[in-house]
Amino acid sequence: MEKLTFRHITAKAAGGTKREAIVGVVASGNLEVLVERVLPERDCEVDIATAAHGFGAVWSAVVADFVERYSPGGLRLSVNDGGARPDTVALRLAQGVRTIEESGV
Repeated sequence: MEKLTFRHITAKAAGGTKREAIVGVVASGNLEVLVERVLPERDCEVDIATAAHGFGAVWSAVVADFVERYSPGGLRLSVNDGGARPDTVALRLAQGVRTIEESGV
């Protein structure tokens, strides 16, 4: 299992008031993302656990693009990868932010 961590400073904090959210499911070709509002408002951390070794540069590019597009400040995103393609990774990260930005507890 390869573990990767990426830390970014964002333009702004993620909206909403939810403390946590989870999207996706770990299965062949997919992944799950746990999103937690636990960091200072402009910090973002993405922790990845994947069985696919040697793709750190791809993960770095996908995460950097995600942070630029969605400004997920204040969030820690924990990714459990089941072999997802980069487009699926981007989709699940975006879904996680949109879910935590919804109204509710």
